[in-house]
Amino acid sequence: MKIQYLGTAKQDLRDGFSFYESKDSGLGMYFLETLYSDIDSLKLFVGIHSVHFEKYHQMLSKRFPFAVYYRIEENIIRVYAVLDCRKNPAWIRKRLK
Repeated sequence: MKIQYLGTAKQDLRDGFSFYESKDSGLGMYFLETLYSDIDSLKLFVGIHSVHFEKYHQMLSKRFPFAVYYRIEENIIRVYAVLDCRKNPAWIRKRLK
């Protein structure tokens, strides 16, 4: 299966990179490498994650408090968002609507 990142997910990754890079030099790159590795694992484990907000599968990152929200559409894994789990759940719900 092919993985497609929507523009919103790309921006989420850039925002996460900036946040962690501001905390410690090199941490932003580690964040990106980790999240891309987590997302790449969807090629093997697509669809096993629980469904949230009625239509998105939610995969939790292994090393950072982030969740990847994706859907399976026409044999393509579409990544809609990569969000910080520490955010208010109401904000996350609104962001995914």
